Amino acid sequence: MNAPTKLDGLEVGYDIPALPGMDAADVQTPCLVLDLDALERNIRKMGDYAKAHGMRHRVHGKMHKSVDVAKLQMELGGACGVCCQKVSEAEVFARGGITDVMVSNQVRDPAKIDRLARLPKLGARALVCVDDMANVADLSAAAVTHGTEIECLVEIDCGAGRCGVTTTPEVVAIARAIDAAPGLKFAGIQAYQGAMQHLDSYADRRAKIDIAVAMVRDAVEALRAEGLECDIVGGGGTGSYYFESTSGVYNELQCGSYAFMDADYGRILDKEGRRIDQGEWENALFILTSVMSHAKPGKAICDAGLKAQSVDSGLPFVHGRTDVRYVKCSDEHGVIEDPDNVLKVNEKLRLVPGHCDPTCNVHDWYVGLRGGVVEAVWPVSARGKAY
Repeated sequence: MNAPTKLDGLEVGYDIPALPGMDAADVQTPCLVLDLDALERNIRKMGDYAKAHGMRHRVHGKMHKSVDVAKLQMELGGACGVCCQKVSEAEVFARGGITDVMVSNQVRDPAKIDRLARLPKLGARALVCVDDMANVADLSAAAVTHGTEIECLVEIDCGAGRCGVTTTPEVVAIARAIDAAPGLKFAGIQAYQGAMQHLDSYADRRAKIDIAVAMVRDAVEALRAEGLECDIVGGGGTGSYYFESTSGVYNELQCGSYAFMDADYGRILDKEGRRIDQGEWENALFILTSVMSHAKPGKAICDAGLKAQSVDSGLPFVHGRTDVRYVKCSDEHGVIEDPDNVLKVNEKLRLVPGHCDPTCNVHDWYVGLRGGVVEAVWPVSARGKAY
């Protein structure tokens, strides 16, 4: 190897897949690698877009679960903070120095509410979504107990069919209760249309978001009539941010996957009918895998199987190659169709995962590469924080 194999007690191959200064050829597989140049270009591009459209960007931390990546998004992309889905994730980001943290989900369990109320003691602004009047009293009691403030957004179900209320009167009633509750502050509206993010057609996505925008606009106007202003009207994802940012009602984006880009998001089409991973965003996240067997003609076996990725959104594709194709996987093996038998044992390939979020959650480390050399190794800080 071309670099030390130990650092701070961590040994390559036992505890960590690589160390800074190591040749990319020596990185242990399977592992997650980041093309740092592509990642930084993606981050800057979204940051420039948000700024040009007068939008804040609260990056979605559930995608990468990494304090280091979140800090890069704030430094290079001007992100205002992070949103995540669970209190345990929020705690990781707050302890890591992120000072503006939203749980863009409901928190109902008493123990989780208690932990949420203690989040400001870690130095972070704490925000959470609410869709039930009963939740308001529980959040208020916890905030009063700990002498903290929890900022609450009323969540609107604008088409995803998951959490959230569906009528403007419900939005107003919950917002008024939040505004009157000790220890709570009404912060605005959460309206993320998650169900349309992966629709292939740009026109189909626009039709869905038009419905959401109308719902949100009606709610914002009704709240204003009650004397309640929204600091945050949040939503927008990698498949829709251009709609929310030109809606005249949203003021905060919550895009996540744009930074890494996966195969499922990559296939959706932009306004001109092009895949968004062929111009709009670059693939920056890869599963680095090695060929471990080529005992059968036309078929190579690699070391990245089900335990190295999520295939809920489809199989990965081999980046930069048209001569070989990833076609099947089991727990520890990936089957690669290699009709011309061009692959060699120990040859390394970069796979673009079908779905980046759950894929990242099964790894401990990101290996950041630049110019064929390992520049950084970052922990997947909130890995497994699902509670």
